[in-house]
Amino acid sequence: MPVKTKPQAVERAQAWLEEHQDELLADLRAMLRIPSVQGEAEPNAPFGSENRRALDLALRLGEKWGMRTRDVEGYAGHAEFGDGEPLVMALGHLDVVPAGDGWKHEPFGAEIDGGYVYARGAQDDKGPTMAIFYAARALKETGADLPARLRVVFGCNEESGFKCVKRYFEVEEAPTLGVAPDAAWPLIHAEKGIANLTIRVPLPKGAITLTVLQGGSRPNVVPDKARAVLVIAESEMAAVREKCDDYWDRNVSFTIQDRSVEIDAIGSAAHGSTPFEGDNAIVRALRAAAALAPAEQQEQFSKLLAIGHTSGAGLGIHGRDDVSEDLTTNLAIAEVAGGAAVLTINVRYPVEWKGADVRERCSEFLKEEFEGAEVEDFSDSPPLYFPLDREPVKTILEAYREEIEEDKEPGVMGGGTYARAVPNTVSIGTGWEGDGPAHQHDERLKVEHLHKMARIYANILYRLTHAAAR
Repeated sequence: MPVKTKPQAVERAQAWLEEHQDELLADLRAMLRIPSVQGEAEPNAPFGSENRRALDLALRLGEKWGMRTRDVEGYAGHAEFGDGEPLVMALGHLDVVPAGDGWKHEPFGAEIDGGYVYARGAQDDKGPTMAIFYAARALKETGADLPARLRVVFGCNEESGFKCVKRYFEVEEAPTLGVAPDAAWPLIHAEKGIANLTIRVPLPKGAITLTVLQGGSRPNVVPDKARAVLVIAESEMAAVREKCDDYWDRNVSFTIQDRSVEIDAIGSAAHGSTPFEGDNAIVRALRAAAALAPAEQQEQFSKLLAIGHTSGAGLGIHGRDDVSEDLTTNLAIAEVAGGAAVLTINVRYPVEWKGADVRERCSEFLKEEFEGAEVEDFSDSPPLYFPLDREPVKTILEAYREEIEEDKEPGVMGGGTYARAVPNTVSIGTGWEGDGPAHQHDERLKVEHLHKMARIYANILYRLTHAAAR
């Protein structure tokens, strides 16, 4: 069988990238220093001034490199070059989740330490976005024979609801073929459905009353801090004091004042798609509350605590399919309002399921387990699934295996990328062991991996333009 040679256009682009490594790193660090967490809307900045600054930087670079740029009202923008009817698109996002606590490096300092650049967004998703932007630039600078237009899209609201791409595609065309550099290698051909359930559950009644429960900021982040306040009947105070003194969890502290106990819990943040990789502070606080409850309230508190189980069993929605396996949940946001616990749960459900079924199952379960409980709000982003014999899966695999000699197969994930909101698009890899972790403190990207990604992206983009033109 003849050995397939890499197209010369790809080799030239990759050589150009080797020569411009310092420039890529400098532009990435400039982008990482912008704290582009969603803020208050301003004119032409629907997601806040910092997200606007990040978009402006990307568009300035595109203009500087001779690309055609467009700003879609601050929701998103793009840089494009080339001619032809087919359109190959790369979609990255410039917004990031809040930095959180526990960093050893400045979250927006873009410090380099031990060969890694540290910053919120280094791995998710500014690093990959700048790498694929430079890959596109390399193809342009070296005059690659592209039978399609090549466009890099920059979104500003991926972490908080995808409003950026929703607005963008109201006024812009969909790609012939597309990639979102925001996942795992070689690519993700199935993304689980993502639902956000807000439920209202009446509080346990009896000698202990839960009056405060606070924790979480975003549905797709495992909360790392939580606070609860319990009001205790006089008859239970002695027993509660003893339980507080003997409690086993060093990440939970108690403050006792008169007939109230404040519970402060510390956890560890993680991406909502992998809640088992974090340590949910809301769950820690509820577990402590349950431990303090008298015997007659144990069942009520235990049911409330079970809602935080990452399997979804405490909501009656646990299950799996053969393609994407188990459903997972993240108890992401909690508060007490109107005599009830109001809880937002981020659900990642199997690709062969429907979101409406998740809601119905949860609603029926709550009616059976909690008197007066209800699903108050529900939002759904349906699953994405590409069979392995379809484009762009085939072409991406061909390019990846030319660069990386391994037989790694396309994967499935619980995370959601732009691919689920854009036709003919899949998500592709962003880094390797040691990079990340997304949404956690001290997020990082190995500088060597940044350049390795850019080289692979150049091959993928080049081949996709030819596949799109066939």
